[in-house]
Amino acid sequence: ILLSCDYSQVELRLLAHLSEDPELMGAFHRDEDVHASTAAAILGIPLAEVTYEQRSLAKAINFGLMYGMSDFGLAARTDLSRDDARRFIEAYFGRFSRVKEYLDATIASAHQKGYVETVLGRRRYFPELRATSGANPNVQRAAERAAVNMPMQGSAADIIKVAMIRLDRRLSEEGLRGGMLLQVHDELVLEVPQEEVERTVALVVDTMSNAYPLKVPLKVDT
Repeated sequence: ILLSCDYSQVELRLLAHLSEDPELMGAFHRDEDVHASTAAAILGIPLAEVTYEQRSLAKAINFGLMYGMSDFGLAARTDLSRDDARRFIEAYFGRFSRVKEYLDATIASAHQKGYVETVLGRRRYFPELRATSGANPNVQRAAERAAVNMPMQGSAADIIKVAMIRLDRRLSEEGLRGGMLLQVHDELVLEVPQEEVERTVALVVDTMSNAYPLKVPLKVDT
């Protein structure tokens, strides 16, 4: 049979790990729906009262800010006006202040060093951010957005590669006949004999969950 195993919101978990924001880390440690938790925090309402629309808005903000999204970008992706989008982003950063500090520090570091790094030290260089004269503002802003996102997206790629290497070895050591067929972003797809499914699921979850030590749990859905 086919077995699909994917990391749950790995990039947001990496944002919590890298920023060490207590609100964001707390949501993951409590195993809450992080988008609903974000909506509750921004709007100042109980978690149980968050509506579908409010959760969707918080989800757009959570993922958008990892890609350096502006108020214009948020307004374009939602029904908000640009003024409302700006207020929501300000409210988000007011509640998740360490996230704001981390994102700003990442951009400043990219300008200073000319590169950003993943958790395993893999670098992406941005020579356009080191330019001191004649720099195109649009090119620089695009580079800043990429620099903000790379530590999270690149680290997620690092982590699943580590998991794949260890999983391949462990399947062999345990004498299991299943094997990996595909990796799709943060998901692994395996082909597994029916009678070995239970053992293989336990092995995959353990391997993926412990591929890299984060300050929040790495959760795997199967």
